[in-house]
Amino acid sequence: MQHQVPQFIDVEDKIFGPLTAKQFFYVAAGGSIIFIMYVFFQMWLVILIGVPVAAFSLALAFLKLNGIPFIKIVSNALSYASSNRLFLWKKVPKAVKTEKEILGTQIELSGTKLTQNRLQDLSWSLDVQKNLNIKR
Repeated sequence: MQHQVPQFIDVEDKIFGPLTAKQFFYVAAGGSIIFIMYVFFQMWLVILIGVPVAAFSLALAFLKLNGIPFIKIVSNALSYASSNRLFLWKKVPKAVKTEKEILGTQIELSGTKLTQNRLQDLSWSLDVQKNLNIKR
């Protein structure tokens, strides 16, 4: 039984004439921003701000650098700019303790304090263990 394998699965469908859905929405968003600016602002301001908006929306729709879509490049640049960076050659020196700090700290012994009752309980449990080992 033979099955047909789909070809060109990485090519997006052309939905709006020669444009894909993504391309159409990028161009439509840029055009609507420019239209809203045309309604509310003077013409010199619309041209001044509208040209970069149009260039950016057209770049989002059509530009690929080294086969990578421009939207991916913009998102990678924004994530890089907002993330923390680790510079191994800019190490922060560790704080060195002085002798006064070292001698001033008191060393506490770990463990609980032995009271007379606790000491008797430990002695009894050791005797029980000793008696069990002898009987075996």
